[in-house]
Amino acid sequence: MSRIGKAPITLPSGVTLKVEKSSVAVKGPKGELVQEIHPDITVKVEGETVTLERPTEQKRHKAMHGLYRSLVNNAVVGVSEGFKKELELVGVGYKAANQGNVLELNLGYSHSIFFAVPEDVKVVTETAKGQNPKITLESTDKQLIGQVAAKIKSLRKVEPYKGKGIRFVGEIVRRKAGKTAAK
Repeated sequence: MSRIGKAPITLPSGVTLKVEKSSVAVKGPKGELVQEIHPDITVKVEGETVTLERPTEQKRHKAMHGLYRSLVNNAVVGVSEGFKKELELVGVGYKAANQGNVLELNLGYSHSIFFAVPEDVKVVTETAKGQNPKITLESTDKQLIGQVAAKIKSLRKVEPYKGKGIRFVGEIVRRKAGKTAAK
C-alpha cells in the first residue's frame, strides 16, 4: 500500500495543472515544468486537489504510484515556491565567484575551475570577511538543482581529517583523529 501515492496534492493559488496523454504540465508564478508519467498511472484533477491512481496492486504499480505522486508534487512546489541549496567552501584560499551562469572556483588546485551552471538554475556567490565563501543555487526543478549541487560538491569532496572541501551549509562532517591520537 503506497501511503505517499494515496496522499492528495493541493494546488496553491496561481498554480495550474494540465494533464495530457502521458505528461503533466504545471504552470505557476516561478515558471513552468513538464513531468512525464507512465501510461498506467492516471492523474485526476478535482478543483484544487490532484490525485494519482494505479490500475492494480502489483508491486511495480505501487512503486510507480508513489514515485509519480512525489514527482508531480515536486513540480507543484517548484513552480510555486522554488528550491534553494546553499553550499560553503571550507579551506584556506578557497574562493568562489560567478559571472552570469559561469562559476569560477579556486579550490587549492594549480588552476581555477570554471563550471557552467544550466540556464534553469540561478547561482549567487557571497564572500564575507571572516566567513567561508557561499554558493547559493535556486531553481524550480528539484532534480536539476540537486544534480548541479552534487556535481559542484564532487569537485572537492570534504576530507575527514581537517574538514576541508565543499559542503552544504549546516552539513555535519564526521572527523577522524590523525596519527598523533594513537599515542
